[in-house]
Amino acid sequence: MSISNRFGAEIVEAENEMFCDLREEPRTLELKTGLGCVFNRELLNGDSFSTIDILKVGFQELFENLRTEFSSEVELLAKIDHRNLVKLLGYVDRGNERLIITEYVTNGTLRDHLDGQRGRILDFNQRLEISIDVAHGLTYLHQYAEKQIIHRDVKSSNILLTENMRAKVADFGFARLGPMESDRTHISTKVKGTVGYLDPEYMRTYQLTTKSDVYSFGVLLIEILTGHRPVDLKKSAAERVTLRWAFKKFNEGSVMELVDPLMEEVVDSDVVTKMFSLAFHCAAPIRADRPDMKSVGEQLWAIRADYLKSAKRGH
Repeated sequence: MSISNRFGAEIVEAENEMFCDLREEPRTLELKTGLGCVFNRELLNGDSFSTIDILKVGFQELFENLRTEFSSEVELLAKIDHRNLVKLLGYVDRGNERLIITEYVTNGTLRDHLDGQRGRILDFNQRLEISIDVAHGLTYLHQYAEKQIIHRDVKSSNILLTENMRAKVADFGFARLGPMESDRTHISTKVKGTVGYLDPEYMRTYQLTTKSDVYSFGVLLIEILTGHRPVDLKKSAAERVTLRWAFKKFNEGSVMELVDPLMEEVVDSDVVTKMFSLAFHCAAPIRADRPDMKSVGEQLWAIRADYLKSAKRGH
């Protein structure tokens, strides 16, 4: 059995005792991911309690691809350290049972909040700040991590929120390292991700780049602004694919009709237009037309400045 922290050292000396605690401690299912289920548990640590998330792959699910994804997530999480990315605290690898231990982010997912499951509806400023946080996290992965990392599954249910409404990107089960050689622009790999967020050029060519994350972020940004899921079969045919519906409305000059009706505040139309324009730029069908995430973050900061000015003017 292996119980290691992110620096490769043992978490505790009493490995077997800790493993028993992990298995037997009462747990609450938080969410399901592509790699397994996330549980919230509490472990006694001296005189204090630490709350952690456990990502568990069940005994019957241990196919070779899940073993690979488990190793991938541990390896990648161990390399990152950024306030907008969920931190790896450790992992357990014993026989047919594997647990990933990450920091516990207390306030649910972004999708929970967009659905109104956490009480108060997100206001525009919170949505903008969350967008900036996600952009910062992805920029770190793409440009400042020890090795370039492509997340490959950017979506609202993989964005966790703290009590202070700061966003953290989670679930690195599908993540891949970027090209190792400087002269390579992409890696060739099987298509993985979530329907509605997947880069169409990646799906067509099997060529993965950081611009695939940019596309997913563009779809996410539209979701944040409209409250609509990327694909919703319960909607009318015209609204079923949110990106297509939003782009049509935008081109018709009906941008304010796109804003989530649950968000009751009035926001300056120029600010909203700039947000949607950036989102469509990110979600361009051809990757060469998309900005990189650093540029996206810079543009969001400029939009934030415009929003604060408009708020002082009273719109």
